[in-house]
Amino acid sequence: MSDRRVTDQVRIVGSGLLGASIGLALGAKGVDVIVDDASPAARRLAIDYGAGRAPAEGDAPGVIVVAVPPDVTAEVVAAELARFPDALVTDVASVKLAPLAELRERGADLSRYLGSHPMAGRERGGTISARADLFEGRPWILAGHDGISYGRARPLEDLVLDLGAVLIEMDAVEHDRAVALVSHAPQLVASMLAARLDAGTDPALRLAGQGVRDTTRIAASDPALWVQILGANAAAVADVLRPLRDDLDAVLSALEAPEASGSRRTIAEVMAAGNAGVARLPGKHGQAKRFATLVVKIDDKPGELARLLTEIGEEGVNMEDLRLEHSPGAQLGFAEISVVPEAAHALAAALEKRGWALGEEDR
Repeated sequence: MSDRRVTDQVRIVGSGLLGASIGLALGAKGVDVIVDDASPAARRLAIDYGAGRAPAEGDAPGVIVVAVPPDVTAEVVAAELARFPDALVTDVASVKLAPLAELRERGADLSRYLGSHPMAGRERGGTISARADLFEGRPWILAGHDGISYGRARPLEDLVLDLGAVLIEMDAVEHDRAVALVSHAPQLVASMLAARLDAGTDPALRLAGQGVRDTTRIAASDPALWVQILGANAAAVADVLRPLRDDLDAVLSALEAPEASGSRRTIAEVMAAGNAGVARLPGKHGQAKRFATLVVKIDDKPGELARLLTEIGEEGVNMEDLRLEHSPGAQLGFAEISVVPEAAHALAAALEKRGWALGEEDR
């Protein structure tokens, strides 16, 4: 296809969520994708799903993507560098410093290695969860180092752009610190909070709304994989959790003596600091702009959400984000629609004219 940048063969080692999703996306653009896996059954499944073809004699990939667990990433990268001496090799592990250090120790050819990390994923892993659009609009970090030239890294940039991702350049140390803050520590916090739910009574859990679901969603992630990730980035994650522990201790002291002088102030300052932190999160595609939110009531019956989205499009408004909340015990739900502020008033009026009920607090 004429709109693609990648022209060489691409070899993918590892057929889980990321590897299979890369294969599906590149294959849809007409790229010759080779998929391999240590498990023959996993490789056959990925091929059946359309993530690529089986390796063949004479394969000459220009780019190799290693998508295997963190504890074997460096070993597999080194083997691929040795097997295909003309290929550029990357990995998509969520830590970058440890694989780079191990490859240096192994004496691997770092002039053909560039670690990378797509900030995309799902709670469920494996080939059957793969999606060709998984990376669209998502950050994809290239962790540069002094052993590779900009020109040699260009094929990987082309691959990332063909996947619809947004390129971000960081070195390995900066990357690991960043993901500790925005990914690894939040995973631990969500898991620890979700663990409290196991002791909840059934009546209590039936009261769970979107707040607890939002804050614990990622707690469904694979423990075995996260043991590897957190172990490889332990120091950076600990640096994030220590001040969090201090804040938690302060809040506990305030809650244990809520009438004591300063207790309410402590809680208020923690909440205000949270407001400030959330306000710094970028919007869609990393934009700094903030969006207005409309809450629309949706009857719980087939086709209603599709009708709402269609009618928003008919009004010429681009939806920036969507969140759904189901009302427990009722046959209705709520769609939180994020749009640019200048479009919010007109869209609210148009939707009401079309018969939709909007939440009063978001008008």
